[in-house]
Amino acid sequence: MNKVAEVTIYFWIMKILATTLGETAGDFISMSLGLGYYVGFAITFSILTVILFTQIKADRYRPILYWTAIIATTTAGTEVSDLMDRSLGLGYAVGSLILVAGLLAALTIWYYRDRDLSVYPIFKKDGETMYWLAIVFSNSLGTAFGDFLTSNLGLSYIHGAFVTASVIGIVIALHYWTQLNDILLFWVAFIFTRPFGATFGDFLTKPINTGGLNLPRSYASVVTLLLLATILFFSMQSEKRKLSPVRKPHKIRY
Repeated sequence: MNKVAEVTIYFWIMKILATTLGETAGDFISMSLGLGYYVGFAITFSILTVILFTQIKADRYRPILYWTAIIATTTAGTEVSDLMDRSLGLGYAVGSLILVAGLLAALTIWYYRDRDLSVYPIFKKDGETMYWLAIVFSNSLGTAFGDFLTSNLGLSYIHGAFVTASVIGIVIALHYWTQLNDILLFWVAFIFTRPFGATFGDFLTKPINTGGLNLPRSYASVVTLLLLATILFFSMQSEKRKLSPVRKPHKIRY
């Protein structure tokens, strides 16, 4: 049976919310709790490993488990980006290039094995493993690129969100008005929804003198999680209505 979410408008809304949550939750672990980037990396990747193992072992698509895995990848992506820049001293630009290479390698191996990069539906466990590996790299890359826009190029968080939103808008236009490969467009959109959500997460939690709203990371994370849970509930109800058989009206016999 299929193991992953269908790519719909619900998918993209929840993806953006998950990236915002991943940014605030990742910063909460490493900064608010004072654990540092090495410990934060170890914690988030340990949790991510358990969740992905459970997700891949599942017999079918389970919405709550799937989106928990997405949140875990975005949180881990925040820790990867910060670790590469602040602890290893590589910088966001070099870190982004490394993550681009990792993503291309994952997609290449996936295509070599299956001759297919379709992201829905996915039935095989080995294909799903490569799917999640590509997601981890793309979420980490999106985080690093978002941080590059604000830290290296000096854009404000709102301006960074506008830049990434513009790229997403271009991808949407290309999807509807051109014949470009949908798989390519999916991964471009998937990558750029990460910095869009990340810059919005930074806007909520960073100090006012740096352009943020200075909200507590814990509060921002809880509010974002509630919004994500609400959208997930409506998407599950929509899926149930789609799968439920249509009842034909009874004919009245005279």
